[in-house]
Amino acid sequence: MDPLPTQTAARRETPIWSSPAGWLREKELCRGFWIFFTAAFFFDFGFAIYAFLFNLYLLDLHFNERMMGLVGGAMTLGSVVGTLPAGLLGRKFGIRPLMIVCFITSPVLCALRVVVVWESAQLVLAFLSGLALCLWGVCFLPALARLTTDENRASAFSLIFSVSIGTAMLGGIVCGYLQQWLRLLGLVLQSVEVKRIILLCSCGIAAMGLAAVLRLEMPATLSSGLELRGSLRKRWMPHPFLLRYLPAMALWTTVIAAFTPFANVYLSKNLHVPISHIGLIFSVAQIVQFCVGLLTPVLFRRLGMVPGIVVTQVATAVSLGCLAATHNTQAAVGLYLGFSALQWMSAPGLYSLLMSKVPDEERSTAAAGALFCNAVVASGATAGAGILFVRFGYPHVLMGIAAMGFVVALLFWLLVGSMDLATPMQSKSEAGLLKEIEVEG
Repeated sequence: MDPLPTQTAARRETPIWSSPAGWLREKELCRGFWIFFTAAFFFDFGFAIYAFLFNLYLLDLHFNERMMGLVGGAMTLGSVVGTLPAGLLGRKFGIRPLMIVCFITSPVLCALRVVVVWESAQLVLAFLSGLALCLWGVCFLPALARLTTDENRASAFSLIFSVSIGTAMLGGIVCGYLQQWLRLLGLVLQSVEVKRIILLCSCGIAAMGLAAVLRLEMPATLSSGLELRGSLRKRWMPHPFLLRYLPAMALWTTVIAAFTPFANVYLSKNLHVPISHIGLIFSVAQIVQFCVGLLTPVLFRRLGMVPGIVVTQVATAVSLGCLAATHNTQAAVGLYLGFSALQWMSAPGLYSLLMSKVPDEERSTAAAGALFCNAVVASGATAGAGILFVRFGYPHVLMGIAAMGFVVALLFWLLVGSMDLATPMQSKSEAGLLKEIEVEG
């Protein structure tokens, strides 16, 4: 008779839209999570501004598109090269030391990219920045997994993913209006000087997250050090779940990366949407992603993690297929907003599932493997899709991507769904133990 009140309480969970404070209380997110959340907020906010503005800064310094492409490629190469070694280091030394290194080196290197503007120096610093920034991706997933439990992990991922979208929106507003605000204060500066000030300040904002990281104490794993060293020696093969999850994840990344980078070009070239309207559409898309990100836990709680992911994948494929078939601009814009929201909904579930199914001591290498596969596959998918769009046009290629989305959703169900019940998730006793471990002030 005991389980009945718990089940009733679960059905009566407070919706976030009716009482955000009540929803947060019910999730019982620990103090360590909120310290990590603070660090992530400053880091994401600072580098959202930086990513938005840096290429425009290079353009003001008379860098052409070819050189900007080389700089971006060098940064991507650094990220790809550093991801797997970072995962191994995180597994050996722990993720907190890597986070400290990341929060120190990333802002410093990115600030140097603003100050040292020689072409050769830009290539070297971009590569080093990619090495430093990849540490955040490797640390982010296992840190968030260890600071949450199975009951609140999907909600925590959705919350922090949604806030990252909010910080990107806030960063865009700051970049767009800061020059006007400076004029109101009587400071009249050249465009390149304003961008330099903003970029250096954004590095400072990202570095402010270091104060939170230094206060963060990661909960200890349940395995003893001897057992952990033994498992590190014994397990050279990837976890069985990864052997199925990573191919499915890579295929889904192919679907998303084949269209997302070309969305603005599609709206402009194929539907003749003005540039000013495209900026507004992208802002609305971020708002939609922010809202649906907060509602994603409801979907995963009612359908289950794997069925919920598959539903979002099928719905994303449907939106792409409809987008390929329509010739009406207003309908296409609505379908694009739907595509943005649906593909964003799947991300918290995918990463929450990965962190829940992999043992704690293997989460760093699992996160590194996922990020490495995504980076490699995304670069190939984007390059290949660009060639196909030029040769066959957007409607035919988009229909092909949509068909691939349906196939990937089916494969995800066959590959991962069959292991969903077979692979145990974090036990209740472990969840209870982790909730008792708090951060020392």
